[in-house]
Amino acid sequence: MPEALRITRFVARAVIVPMNLPLETSTGAVAKAPLVLIDCETDQGVRGHAYLFSITPAALKPLTSMVSEMAEMIAGDELLPFEIERKLSQRFTLLGLAGLQRLAQSGIDMAAWDALARARGLPLARLLGGAPKPVRAYNSKGLGIMPAGAAVEEAQKLLAEGFHAAKIRVGRNDAREDLNVVRAVRKAVGDEVTLMCDYNQALSVTDAIHRGRMLDDEGLLWIEEPIRHDDYPGNARIAAELRTPIQIGENFDSAFSMQSALSAKSCDFVMPDVQRIGGVTGWLRAAALAHAAGIEMSTHLFSEVSAHLLCVTPTAHWLEYVDWADAVLAKRLAIKDGFALPSEEPGNGIAWDETAVKKYMVG
Repeated sequence: MPEALRITRFVARAVIVPMNLPLETSTGAVAKAPLVLIDCETDQGVRGHAYLFSITPAALKPLTSMVSEMAEMIAGDELLPFEIERKLSQRFTLLGLAGLQRLAQSGIDMAAWDALARARGLPLARLLGGAPKPVRAYNSKGLGIMPAGAAVEEAQKLLAEGFHAAKIRVGRNDAREDLNVVRAVRKAVGDEVTLMCDYNQALSVTDAIHRGRMLDDEGLLWIEEPIRHDDYPGNARIAAELRTPIQIGENFDSAFSMQSALSAKSCDFVMPDVQRIGGVTGWLRAAALAHAAGIEMSTHLFSEVSAHLLCVTPTAHWLEYVDWADAVLAKRLAIKDGFALPSEEPGNGIAWDETAVKKYMVG
């Protein structure tokens, strides 16, 4: 029987990296990616890696500190992700298991699973009982709020990177401008390309129904987060009124919130975010719910880990691809003919370019 693998420590480092394509959404622009890089060190010399996206630089320092504080509670423990999740959840129940606490716990969970996969000499997908395989992917790193001509040009660039699908950000002041952009991009790329759109929670229920009806004949795969993410009754009204499927889920902070959304019939598809849903452990629970409900499940950000997770998701749908961490990664996720190709190398595919990490490190 192999010797138990124990946690020595977790190391959290803050970096701010430039984005290749700054993204303008209905709620604001994102030009740089503030990331927390996490390393799980073990007594056998095996290291696991993960990163978190704090969205705003203002949250970078407290998120890094939260990871470090949590890590102290499990130093010396055996590297058992389900036990780590149980222990940290118990410790933080009174404070709450959402917000920065959830993100930090998810990052620790992802790094722990990566270390365990590396220790076993297996890619993450195989450790979880599946196998790395091609997963459908759409390019989501661009197509922000911009004029129709610029959107057409950017869509063609995104598709030229090996994709057959892309997502358009919508939510302009004038609904007709959104419609014009969607139509212009569709005309330019052709019917064989899959297009989705994302409102980033910009609308009211009434406006979402009005705008959604305008888009119902445009051949979109889904309309994403038209209203406040946690207004499940409101989302249910929209889903019932529109022919285009409604996609939500990136803000589910646990499998429990996803279950509430499914029970309310708030959406046609779900797309949990691995750093909000609870890391690999939380994802597995959410995937079981989606399977039981017979609802397709996509990913949100974190392409490297998420590609492995889709390989073991019964109702796997689409991988959202972004390259926001590429500046500090030793190797990027491979894309070919519209599919992401998770590696057969041990772990989740994340390894640091330490020279780049030093260049972009803050604090």
